[in-house]
Amino acid sequence: MAKKSRAAGGTPATVALAAAGISYEVRAYEHDALVTDRSLRRAPSARHEGYGTEAAVALGVNPSRVFKTLLASLDGKLVVGIVPVTGQLDLKALARALGGSKAVMAEVAAAERATGYVAGGISPVGQKRAHPTVLDASALDHATILVSGGRRGFDLELAPADLVAITGAVTATIGR
Repeated sequence: MAKKSRAAGGTPATVALAAAGISYEVRAYEHDALVTDRSLRRAPSARHEGYGTEAAVALGVNPSRVFKTLLASLDGKLVVGIVPVTGQLDLKALARALGGSKAVMAEVAAAERATGYVAGGISPVGQKRAHPTVLDASALDHATILVSGGRRGFDLELAPADLVAITGAVTATIGR
């Protein structure tokens, strides 16, 4: 996989990966603005069910290889859960994986402030502040997975082990 620099349309995620010497491939696609409207996203006529599903379809990738980055508040502190776009984050499992007692989904505005990214483009890499991170164990079933690269329509393909290394993530079954 080729490395890309920020000068070539990169993001804090690509800068962090390059600085760490981690190989990745940029997988960009034309983002569908309909996906950003939550009411249209739920409508039967909407083309996609969400950002991650949009990426899988646009890139022609099995959706089980595309992972979404979600922030939760665990005992009052923000944490990151990375799960396949085909499922949902199990908040109880996330709390167990990090040794906490109760997790709830973070407010979108709080997630955006803490990461420096916009919803639908939150990358697990290159966030403004590092957060405890859990990668769903199903990622290890794949040679490479795709995660947001820091903006909508901009995904990064990399080895799950490299994602664990750069984020300091633990792996656990946190998806359902």
